Amino acid sequence: MKRRLCLIAALALSACVTGPVATPSAPSLSGFGDAIHHWQNRNGKAYARHADDDVTAIADNLLLLQRDNGGWIENRDPARILTPEEKATVLKEKSDPAFSFDNRNIYTQVDYLMAVYERTQKAAYRDAALRGLDLILSQQIKTCGGWPHSVPAKSSFHDKITMADEVTSGNLHLLRRISTGEYPFDSVNKYLRKQAASAVAAGDACLLRLQIRQNGQLTGWAGQYDPVTLQPVKGRSFELVSIVSQESVENTRYLMSIPNPSPEVIAAVDGAVAWMKRSAIRGKRLETFALPAPVKYDYHTATIDNRLVDDPSAPPLWARFYDIIDNSVILANRDGVRVATYADIHPERRSGYGWYGQWPKELITELYPMWSKCHCRIETIPLTPEQKKTLEKIAKDMKSRNPN
Repeated sequence: MKRRLCLIAALALSACVTGPVATPSAPSLSGFGDAIHHWQNRNGKAYARHADDDVTAIADNLLLLQRDNGGWIENRDPARILTPEEKATVLKEKSDPAFSFDNRNIYTQVDYLMAVYERTQKAAYRDAALRGLDLILSQQIKTCGGWPHSVPAKSSFHDKITMADEVTSGNLHLLRRISTGEYPFDSVNKYLRKQAASAVAAGDACLLRLQIRQNGQLTGWAGQYDPVTLQPVKGRSFELVSIVSQESVENTRYLMSIPNPSPEVIAAVDGAVAWMKRSAIRGKRLETFALPAPVKYDYHTATIDNRLVDDPSAPPLWARFYDIIDNSVILANRDGVRVATYADIHPERRSGYGWYGQWPKELITELYPMWSKCHCRIETIPLTPEQKKTLEKIAKDMKSRNPN
């Protein structure tokens, strides 16, 4: 009855509005933003790049950078114009088996190459994309359905089921699109679509299984999980075991993209959003200020620092990490020791890492309210008593005519 009421209410009140199918957009570098940012942090911005709309040159770069096993290493700018010497080095590296899903890697290349193939019909782009897809499918962790950070593992967290940096949710987004033949994957054959659909089913179940509970209530997700015990584990030295707000937002956004969500998916989304709401920090503002002179660190050069200041009028703020037991904010330095306050974080980590942000804001204020109206959340739709009676009557009539 409730599901019928939700559907009727959504249609009657125009809660779910869909427009015409959009014209496929040009291949975009937007998915590579994290990789480009990391490359420029270490190498600066003073280098030649292909124009963003020179998609064949960028796709050719991706072909060159792809390893023989179908993967790519992380944090390369795909638009960088390589010198002949650099190209020779890359060719020598092709047999190196190392690859990484970190920083939204591999599934982004697959997406881009397929989009360029659809534009150019150059078979090499499609072949490279499908090799990347085969790699993605082969690397899904069988014990749960997530993906590792990097292969082969060179750090303790590389072989763990990884939520950080959209490793698992990003692969699932891609595979779901492939399974339904969404552009630019409409040319993918039925066998691969079926494989993608099976991987999506396993990944969806994994997300639901790994969602953390506090006192019986669903919350968010950790950044990494042990693939055997399925327990949360730490990532880098300063990324302690915790519920991670940014990754929880991305996992929730993925679950919200599932059409006709099951009651379990709805409960997972509701629980995650409720946790985000109660985890908001009020009365604090993250203030950025310029340094007198740049400070060079191993992984970036800092020109600014940050501090947390009192501000009763500030909008809600969220910490990146929350304790899985008591939901307190977790902060730590590179030595792996938890500290009490943001001021205790070393300036290198304050300037080079996002400890606080507004990641859940759009989800809570815009996306979730509409999703709730569209997916069996009739209590979120404002109805007068007369409207409720009318909808209940329609639903009862529908049930009598179609009891199944």
